[in-house]
Amino acid sequence: MMKKVSVVCAVVVVVALLLAEVSFFKAEAVNCSPVELSSCLGAITSNSPPSGACCQKLKEQKPCLCGYLKNPSLRPYVNSPGAKRVTASCGVPLPKC
Repeated sequence: MMKKVSVVCAVVVVVALLLAEVSFFKAEAVNCSPVELSSCLGAITSNSPPSGACCQKLKEQKPCLCGYLKNPSLRPYVNSPGAKRVTASCGVPLPKC
């Protein structure tokens, strides 16, 4: 009985490590390019709601947002009221970096 429990625990640990590895590579595969967020420009500069394409791109670019916030050229745009409204509407809150 104890041997079965040990085997099950070992399998669980291996699966968890594999899932963590896949998540790591998936996050690294994101192409951090602010141009990818061009579909959000209209919603950021006006009061119109963000499109589905905008929200999808925001979700894809979520791992990049800290880098955008740290970039002095991009920070004013990312911190703008319009951008904050769009990220909130899309359910992608700006991270605390």
